[in-house]
Formats: sequence, structure tokens, C-alpha cells
Amino acid sequence: MSSPSIVIEPLLQRGKLHWQVRMGRRCLTFHHEQAARAFAAQLHMRLLWLHELSNGER
Repeated sequence: MSSPSIVIEPLLQRGKLHWQVRMGRRCLTFHHEQAARAFAAQLHMRLLWLHELSNGER
């Protein structure tokens, strides 16, 4: 099982810069880059934890 990639992209909406965190087809948009990066890091750690948990239960 390969984990989906998590991507952070700048996004211009109504003349303002926002940051979008994408994982597959799902995405969340943040006003601040730091918030987007913190969320992406937490999401990445959670996915690693879930992957390790599923491997340990086999």
C-alpha cells in the first residue's frame, strides 16, 4: 500500500494568496502558509502512523 502524496500549492483567490493542501482529490485551503505546512505535516505523520498500525496487525 503506497501512501498518497500530500502537496502544498500557492493559490490566488480574489487577488489574495492562499495555500492549498491536497491529498489525491481532497484539498483544504489556508490563509497562511505556516498553517498549511503545519496541517500537511500532521496529516503526513498521521498517515505514517496508520500505515504502521495496519502493518503491525497483519
